[in-house]
This record gives sequence, C-alpha cells and structure tokens, in this order.
Amino acid sequence: MIVRTIVLVFLVFFTCGAWGAEDLIVVKSPHRVSDTIDRLEALVKEKGMTVFARIDHAAGAAKVGKKLRPTQLLIFGNPRGGTPFMQCAQTVGIDLPLKMLAWQDEDGQVWLAYNDTLFLAQRHGAADCPVVRNIENALNDFATLAVAP
Repeated sequence: MIVRTIVLVFLVFFTCGAWGAEDLIVVKSPHRVSDTIDRLEALVKEKGMTVFARIDHAAGAAKVGKKLRPTQLLIFGNPRGGTPFMQCAQTVGIDLPLKMLAWQDEDGQVWLAYNDTLFLAQRHGAADCPVVRNIENALNDFATLAVAP
C-alpha cells in the first residue's frame, strides 16, 4: 500500500509538474517560449484550425512596468470539434476555444501546458461524449510535435 501511494504521488507530480494542477497536461520543451508557440501555431494552422489569439503575457507585464518570465498563450479551435463537444454539454463553451500555454520557469526550463480534455468532459458531465478522445488525441499530437527536438 505504501509503495502504491508513493508511485501515485510520483505520477501526479510528474504529470502535473510542481504546479499540482490535476486538470493540466504539462510537457517539457527544449525550445524557447516563442519558438514553442511558433511551432504550435504552425501545426494548428496546418490542420485547418483557427488561431483566435496569441497573448504574450510578459509583454503585457512590461507595459505596466512589471517583469514576468517569458509566457505566451495560444488560443485556437475548430467548430468541427468544439460544436459536437458543446452539443454534449453546452457549458463546455466556457473552456473553449482550446488553449496552450508556454512559459519559462525560474530555472530556465520551458514548459507547454494545456487543459486535459478528459478532465473537462468530466467537469461538464460529458465523459461519454464521442469527440472527447479525438480532441484529446489532437492536443497530445500538437504538444508532442511542438516540443519535438
């Protein structure tokens, strides 16, 4: 039982990083924040998705005289996936469009994170929604390719 608990704690920490956010999938990136988001944006557009916004939080912080390590958010989506998800549970619209965040931590490591679609489906009572796995697989693919060497 103790070994099982230790393994579970390790897996949660490893998957979520030090942030402890169970609803996020977080992966390391060997690229700078801007390069990670550039790669992600190109992948998303290549798949015919719409990029709604790219937000540079560090630039925003600088505008008000504050410092923030590089942090960028890409907001994107496609009604072909989002609409069926919302048909399963309209409240999921609060979590759409999709988004991914890249940031540099205090040690210089860059991370890419996104909402776990399975968690969102459960949150909105749509765990059995047929498009959830497709969206999750697409996000996993985007993240994997965006952080590939």
